Amino acid sequence: MLHPARMDTARWTMRSALLALSAVLLLLCAGASASVGDGPDDGPRLTRGEATRIVLVEPEVAEWLDRYPEDLLIPAAHFMPERGEWEVSVFTPEAGKVATAKVDDRTGDTRDVWAGPELAWPLARGGGVGGLINEPLLWLAFCLFFVVGLADFRRPLSLANLDLVALLSFSVNVALLNEGRVFASVLAATASLVYLVLRMIRVGVTGRVAVPRSTVPVWLLVAGLVFLVGLRTGINVEHSSVLDVGYAGVIGADRLSDGVSPYGRFPHADSGRPCGAEAHDGSVLDWVQEDGRCETINSFGDTYGPVNYHAYLPGLWLFGWSGRWDELPAVHFTTLLFDLLAMAGLAAVGRSRGGTRAAVVLPFAWAANPLTQYTSSSNANDTIMAALLIWAFWAVSSPPGRGCLVALACWTKLAALILAPMWATYPGTRRLRSPLVYATSFALTTVLCFWFLLVADDPLRELRVFLDRTFIIQFDRSSPFSLWDWGQYAAAGLPDLSAVQHVLQGVLVLAALVVAVRPRRKSPLQLAAFSAALLMSFQLLLTHWSALYTVWFMPFLLVVVLTGDLLQSGGTRPDDTEEGDTTVRSGDAARGQTPDSRYAAAPTSRRD
Repeated sequence: MLHPARMDTARWTMRSALLALSAVLLLLCAGASASVGDGPDDGPRLTRGEATRIVLVEPEVAEWLDRYPEDLLIPAAHFMPERGEWEVSVFTPEAGKVATAKVDDRTGDTRDVWAGPELAWPLARGGGVGGLINEPLLWLAFCLFFVVGLADFRRPLSLANLDLVALLSFSVNVALLNEGRVFASVLAATASLVYLVLRMIRVGVTGRVAVPRSTVPVWLLVAGLVFLVGLRTGINVEHSSVLDVGYAGVIGADRLSDGVSPYGRFPHADSGRPCGAEAHDGSVLDWVQEDGRCETINSFGDTYGPVNYHAYLPGLWLFGWSGRWDELPAVHFTTLLFDLLAMAGLAAVGRSRGGTRAAVVLPFAWAANPLTQYTSSSNANDTIMAALLIWAFWAVSSPPGRGCLVALACWTKLAALILAPMWATYPGTRRLRSPLVYATSFALTTVLCFWFLLVADDPLRELRVFLDRTFIIQFDRSSPFSLWDWGQYAAAGLPDLSAVQHVLQGVLVLAALVVAVRPRRKSPLQLAAFSAALLMSFQLLLTHWSALYTVWFMPFLLVVVLTGDLLQSGGTRPDDTEEGDTTVRSGDAARGQTPDSRYAAAPTSRRD
């Protein structure tokens, strides 16, 4: 039997142990309770109404929703326990989803706040494309090179200098878009296009062109050109991005190198076999394709002409393609190649029309223009068509050469088809031989471009797929980057101009046919001016427009604005009749010739 004192000690020890054990159990239970309370299965802290109110007072959302009657707004909130977030969206009966955001359930913070065009278009959220070229100081440095090298500082207020400023005015569109101000950027681009279209129409109709007289020595322009080419190459290689349109080029080249049509065979996510990691939003970009290869999807990349994909074959053969949307050296190579070909074509045109100075001024203007670098830094495919068109202009006096190169341009970007009738009848409509030779060359080149249809098991089916993926798909396209599709938002202050667009598109087709026969004979200046006007008018009426497209018409604008007088004078720049007068009219009064006798004496007319 234990001594009483020892029994008391034992009891005290037992009680202490029980108290300590109880404390530990309470702490564990509290910790477990806290863990359960913080977990996704414990239910949200915010109510549906609280999460919705947080989103509705977001400045960006509130500003956009002010465009709609309050009674038409339909908010919806969904809690995602696995992420601890609310996803809140706002709908209207006509426009569907018009705003969305995610709300952190614990903190009430918001992220991914998008409204209006930002919902479907990451480009509308700001930040831009192209990488380093969007840095304001670098962009302005290019503008400075352009102005200093080309402007006429003896007559700073001349129309010629105004035209140079207009060529740079698309910088406003890019700056606004980089800030996410979509509608303001569209208005800025529209104003620039309208001014330049009217200027080119006036030049084409009247034969009057104002040309700046730069005093910069040729040797200094050559040095500047060499520097700019090196700078452009470095920016592209080290500080540029590859858009989906550039990535599409190497995919199509890969299909062509396998001897099959690229149309309908681009990487897609329908296989149900992902082979890449999830992005932050849960999407997967890499999927196993029918041939068992893991490729990054680009489902709508087969919307261009076949020459676009052929252009990437040299880069593919040299650098290959991993199947992923990675660094894509083949795309960078192709971009730089056609950028150089565009400058070489401008140099060739300048040399053939005006000698050494023109052969330097034109490629310098291309290299110093920030918009051409914008396209290069985005590694888009638009420079391919531009390079082919400027070489077609160099070969304009040869109907077979002209027909071949125009066909290549048309089957690169379908927009070039708007030029085909006018280029067929150049320089005039009095003889049928030249148009027939042009048409034959165009047709034979087209057949060669579509060789993959001829070797297919079912050519007619492949042709239908091509038409569906290129022409037909454009009719259903939706975009906020032009005036014409703003009606999709059914919002106050945004008119629905789709009907006006269709009417004007019909007018443009008619105009393309009219300028093919009027004037009956065209000078090279008129051909360049009307070509620029048609391409810019085509862009004005596109549902989806981008500053990347400015390179389509840029060669013709540069030729007209910088060397238009040489195109009219047959290669010899006439002396100014008065100091300060830089406007040249077809040369009739200055040279004492009638229009018919002048064109008859021109080398292009004799050869045609």
